[in-house]
Amino acid sequence: MDKAVDVDDLRQLLNPDEVRRRLGAVVFSRVAGPDGPAVRDRIHLTPGPRWFTPDRPIRRVHGDAAMFVGGLRALLLQSLHPLAMAAVAGHSDYRADPWGRLQRTSGFLAVTTFGTATDAAAAVARVRRIHAHVRGTARDGTPYRADDPHLLEWVHLAEVDSFLHCHQRYGSAKLSPADQDGYVADTARVATELGVRNPPTTTAQLKARLDAFRPELRGTPEARDAARFLLLTPPVPIAARVPYAALAAAAVASLPAWTRLPLRLPLLPVTERTAVRLAGHGITGAIRWLLPAPRKHPQPA
Repeated sequence: MDKAVDVDDLRQLLNPDEVRRRLGAVVFSRVAGPDGPAVRDRIHLTPGPRWFTPDRPIRRVHGDAAMFVGGLRALLLQSLHPLAMAAVAGHSDYRADPWGRLQRTSGFLAVTTFGTATDAAAAVARVRRIHAHVRGTARDGTPYRADDPHLLEWVHLAEVDSFLHCHQRYGSAKLSPADQDGYVADTARVATELGVRNPPTTTAQLKARLDAFRPELRGTPEARDAARFLLLTPPVPIAARVPYAALAAAAVASLPAWTRLPLRLPLLPVTERTAVRLAGHGITGAIRWLLPAPRKHPQPA
């Protein structure tokens, strides 16, 4: 009898659905925190008006596994602005509590994209209160403050460019040119609420604004230190090192070529177009399989 029970237990553990459930729960808890399922249900199931209707491009982009690659790319790209990186290095706990920072960021994106308008506004207000107290001086003596509209714009541009670029490369379905513009316009709504002045609303405007920031960008010791931490010494279990390496390689390969030297990152065009891109599709496909789409909030009759 005991042997039969053991065999049944083993079969249950090896059942593909059970494997998916268990691994998915581990990944989701890392990204969303221990209360992730309850928070997800509150975001998606609470009735009420939203900032974005279900057909909007922002929902397609922010709900796809390609965001895992895009998020890492965004952090690397954002670090190239010395004042933005100084604020992170001086006030963020990304080394001591990297998972907590990820969970707060993913929670903000989720609630502003999928949550009720009331909850989205409250999330923005919390972030603005935090930004109001983040001030300091960079290594070269330049003062900074996190609520500076110019710095807020850089952070926004780097995120939007990264999320969209990685969605077009690794997303389950690419956006049309019109929907790409629609995505940039959707994100402008959140950026405006956060304090960005006149954010771009088309991909052409996004590119122009990014190019305008180029003279301000450079690699600093803090930026290179952050890149080493994110890419070489991430706080992930040994069993997750190989999947994370694929994720990190895909993020680096998606960065513009001009970013590599300032961050001391390699540029391997042939490998990046072949093996790295294949690995990127593999890891995003695996994440997509592990994390099924959340339930939808009730639609009015």
